[in-house]
Amino acid sequence: MGGVFFRAKDPAALAKWYSEVLGLPSGAKTYAVMSYAGGETLTWSVFPADTDYFGPTGQAAMINYRVDDLEAMLQRLRAFGTEVDQRVEAHEFGRFGWAVDPEGNRFELWEPAPGN
Repeated sequence: MGGVFFRAKDPAALAKWYSEVLGLPSGAKTYAVMSYAGGETLTWSVFPADTDYFGPTGQAAMINYRVDDLEAMLQRLRAFGTEVDQRVEAHEFGRFGWAVDPEGNRFELWEPAPGN
């Protein structure tokens, strides 16, 4: 698991609530990155209610799955007839791709950059 992302009417206020009530280490930010044994991380993030990052479905949340080989996983998904976004993005913390499960839920795949 690489991350959990969800929509909120007021991302800053909701992130503050999670920080104060549940102790998430987000502080004044709308996201938190938590480290676990072995150096792996999980990102928790609140997005604005009108974000298009989750795709056009209007779904309330999106899960990010950590993968070892993004291209191989995208190819595997296509082989199963899965709807796969043609876009792949590269950032300092890794490469990202997206697909949609059989019930229409968009999910994100993350191939971490070395050290993430």
